[in-house]
Amino acid sequence: MSQPKSGSVGFENGKMTGLEGNTDVTFIQSGGYLTKIRSAKWQKERYYKLLDDFSTVWYESRKMVGRKQTFSVNDIDSVRHGRQTEGLQRFVGEKLEGRCFSIIFKGRKENLDLIAGSEEDASHWITGLEKVVNMMQHFSRQQSSEHWIFTCMRKADKDNDNRMNLKEIKHFLKQINIQVNDHYAEQIFKQCDTNGSGTLEGAEIMKFYSILTKREEIDTIYNEFARTNNLMGATDLLDFLLNQQREQLSLEDAHQLIQKYELDETAKQNQCMTKDGFLMYLQQEGVIFNPAHKDIYQDMNQPLNHYFISSSHNTYLMEDQLKGPSSTEAYIRALMKGCRCVELDCWDGVEGEPVIYHGHTLTSKVLFKDVIKAIKEYAFKVSEFPVILSMENHCSIEQQKRMAYHMINILGSALVTEPLGDTMPTSLPSPKELKGRILVKGKCMNKLDVFFNPISAMEEGSVSEEDEAAEMKEESKPINSNMKLAKELSDVVIYCKSVHFKGFEYARDNQSFYELASLKESKALQLAKTSANAFTRHNAAKLSRIYPAGSRTDSSNYNPVPMWNVGCQIVALNFQTPCCEMDLNQGLFLPNGRCGYILKPKFLRDKNSGFDPNGLSPELRMQNTIFHVMVISAQQLPKLNTEKPGSIVDPLVKVEIFGVPGDTVEKKTHHINNNGFKPMWNEKFKFIIHVPELTLVRFEVEDYDTASNNDFIGQYTLPFTSIQNGYRHIPLYNKRGHLIPSAGLFVHVMIMNSE
Repeated sequence: MSQPKSGSVGFENGKMTGLEGNTDVTFIQSGGYLTKIRSAKWQKERYYKLLDDFSTVWYESRKMVGRKQTFSVNDIDSVRHGRQTEGLQRFVGEKLEGRCFSIIFKGRKENLDLIAGSEEDASHWITGLEKVVNMMQHFSRQQSSEHWIFTCMRKADKDNDNRMNLKEIKHFLKQINIQVNDHYAEQIFKQCDTNGSGTLEGAEIMKFYSILTKREEIDTIYNEFARTNNLMGATDLLDFLLNQQREQLSLEDAHQLIQKYELDETAKQNQCMTKDGFLMYLQQEGVIFNPAHKDIYQDMNQPLNHYFISSSHNTYLMEDQLKGPSSTEAYIRALMKGCRCVELDCWDGVEGEPVIYHGHTLTSKVLFKDVIKAIKEYAFKVSEFPVILSMENHCSIEQQKRMAYHMINILGSALVTEPLGDTMPTSLPSPKELKGRILVKGKCMNKLDVFFNPISAMEEGSVSEEDEAAEMKEESKPINSNMKLAKELSDVVIYCKSVHFKGFEYARDNQSFYELASLKESKALQLAKTSANAFTRHNAAKLSRIYPAGSRTDSSNYNPVPMWNVGCQIVALNFQTPCCEMDLNQGLFLPNGRCGYILKPKFLRDKNSGFDPNGLSPELRMQNTIFHVMVISAQQLPKLNTEKPGSIVDPLVKVEIFGVPGDTVEKKTHHINNNGFKPMWNEKFKFIIHVPELTLVRFEVEDYDTASNNDFIGQYTLPFTSIQNGYRHIPLYNKRGHLIPSAGLFVHVMIMNSE
């Protein structure tokens, strides 16, 4: 069986990754047979191995010699030990638990369910893959860049002789998304081919790499501050840090940065930083996102309604709302993205077991109890703060009782089944008080004070239907129709009792703090436009949930920003759909440890607030913030058409401001022809921002097209309040919100308060 080999490249990549000689990684590099599981009948052996580039897994069918396939380690989201996917649970018995594992891919690619020959082999595969995935995820920008370039070189080295002739160099340049004329390619080649052999190898390839990756913009910045014998001394570096980066650092901090990032020992001893060390510093610490906001930094002791909460709609769906599959995997993916409110559409199933799916459609069904098990397993993997289960209940009394039974027995002590304190509260508990707990949002027959005055408790009875459920049937059934509610299900609803919205005045006078209304996007948007201040005050006291219109059968999303502008907390989006709206959601919840909770600005937490995003007060209009951005360059943008090696992108950058209506604007650079490797724009933009606390900034890179809409290349979204001044690198994420290794933007930012 022919298998790809590239010995010395593999050795170099091994040294770069620090994994050379690792027992588990060596095992999966040697490869072996694994049984791939697709169904009860389709279970076939395949040969798998990690290639020497440390970034590609290759496999070949035993019966179909010559049919080779690969997938990138960068496409792996996680590796799960045991039968932790729907496929393995359905098609493989418990006896093989220790030999099973699954490779979970980013995006919509199906999981790869596998069985190893022994538990020891499974352990090698799981640990080895986890080490490689973890290594790739924690690469510095410099490491990502080098690894990507050397991997492209390996692919261009068609005869695997670890040398590159001129034809291979030209192929390589197209692979890395740069179009150069033949004369220029030949010129660089001759410059590097010092021994005149007609091929590049060893040090010659490194010289070629050095010329290729030279960044003129970094040279310009460095030369401006390199005032100590043409090097950047500690005082020079401090000048740069204070006056360009606007960081409050000392000379001792500058000394430490030199010790940390400078590779030249002589320069390090002289307390100087070379150009290479300076670039290393900029790539590692010169990021646009404020590192002080990376971990939990906000006050987590305020009532739940004082936070924006990352929320999912139709969480069970992997695709559209008409015929797409329902899966526990969709819940796992949402929770692993930091989602803290998931939706469960519950219907009667066979054999007394309730199911979850999009009712009256062809979407597949998933057992309610399997969803609860998945939530139990993954609720607190990435965030310790509470998860809300938003129940859409269409079940009979008996199956409602079954729902309550499963939640109580599976979730155990994590499920909130009674108020936290001994006395009747006056506000919702805080995220900190609810750490590791799961709340149920749904219909409830009792008031919260029944726990402190049991005489007022009600038995099984009728309640009005949830707004969203009623909306689905409004053609044939009055919205205020009643449904039977089981006492057992009602009793697990404590702090999130669903009620109808009857207007802000009614809510102010009659709605308790633990009661929340769900509003369709169109109704919420109308209220955000016509009664913004009343909406703001309402959300300062109570929770609101917003959900997409039922007409969005393609699982598209609405713009969440107007809802956040009036303080709506549970703004539910279709997490399964890649779009600008999900980029904004990812951006809003990027800070604070990505825990799914963001403290709302003070003016959105005040019950007597005068804030109106549509008509800013004179005080807010006077407090303008000026946002200067110079888009300088990009690095190693991905190819969009990988099937055509000669297809090179023509990139441009769009800077978008999302916030209150008076702040929302976008500006674009010109496009660069045929250069996705290191295009340079040097274009300046100026934005006036009135409400920085509600502003999101989105940087999008597009491939210019004269005949049709520009194609999306990558984006990065973050809160304006998390932006750092100075020269900054910006990572880029693909359509599905996953980091694009090695790609990025380089900008200069200056934020000023107007006089």
